[in-house]
Amino acid sequence: MATKEQVLDALRGCMEPELNRDIVTLDMVQNIKIEGGKVSFDYILTTPSCPLKEGMEKDARAALAKVPGVTEVAINMTAKVRNDTRLGGVLPPGVKNIVAVGSGKGGVGKSSVAANLAVCLAKDGAKVGILDADVYGPNQPQMFDVQGYKPSADKDNKIDPAFGHGVKIFSMGFLMDPDTPAIWRGPMLHGAIQQFLKDVKWGELDYLVVDLPPGTGDVQLSLCQAVPLVGAVVVTTPQTIALSDVRKAVAMFKKLNVPVLGVVENMSGFVCPNCSHQSHPFREGGAKTLAEKHMVPFLGAVPLDAAVCDSGENGTPITLAKPDSPASAALRHVARQVAAQVSLQNHRRRTLEIETVAG
Repeated sequence: MATKEQVLDALRGCMEPELNRDIVTLDMVQNIKIEGGKVSFDYILTTPSCPLKEGMEKDARAALAKVPGVTEVAINMTAKVRNDTRLGGVLPPGVKNIVAVGSGKGGVGKSSVAANLAVCLAKDGAKVGILDADVYGPNQPQMFDVQGYKPSADKDNKIDPAFGHGVKIFSMGFLMDPDTPAIWRGPMLHGAIQQFLKDVKWGELDYLVVDLPPGTGDVQLSLCQAVPLVGAVVVTTPQTIALSDVRKAVAMFKKLNVPVLGVVENMSGFVCPNCSHQSHPFREGGAKTLAEKHMVPFLGAVPLDAAVCDSGENGTPITLAKPDSPASAALRHVARQVAAQVSLQNHRRRTLEIETVAG
């Protein structure tokens, strides 16, 4: 019969590809049981949205198959999202990671990407909330079909968020007349952001996705000053003018010491629904080139599809409304890449903290 030490030694040869360390050292192997020739254990991923989950399980099975005496392997693939250590004692309580979604300009589909990012992470098993901080165009209530939600405070002045498609939602749109323009200056915006982080009862969340207004204005500055962000996702389209503006967004986040988790190219090409041929009505590859130039990850390209807009307007993000569409597949890929980047950022931060203490 194999021993626990033999099992651990075999699994030390399995690397977590994003973190580039073995899974035993990363404490991802727990609850090992050996019963005759059967070995079972819990494989604790850093996110339920891990894009490399299948390959990692396959590698572990292959490693254990080489251990003498092992005839059967049972792996319970599960996940525990690591938290951004800077959020300890900082608003909002219970939230492990805050991910901002921004863009250099409007009209690039930023809110659609944010909504589908939240939905995909939740569908994979994470606890997710979305804060619609776009004062000038709060679209998330419509995208999650919660336009009629009326927030109210309890005796402690805490507010319950709305809930839809497995995601907790709070939006500027809940507090505004939809036909009245928002004319807010910096101090008012800063106060609103602070209140949404402090007074909304987010509860325990693995990820809080923040849908920012386009550009590089007061809301972005207020959010970065109010709470540590694990990172930012920047959305663009392939046109040169959009890429020009997104460079400013990338530069802003870097200047504010917010890691850029990556760039998403939305409306990157059109996939014909009849013949599946993909054409590029704007241009091709601009966002990937920009990401390479600024040395940030390219998270993926989402094809142009009218159903993305239609499903969002009808209150069900496309990854739920049409899960088999090319756009949905691309958005799921983006969500899993974002989750991987969050795990990578947290690992780097923890490693640096340990090295600093040791030094």
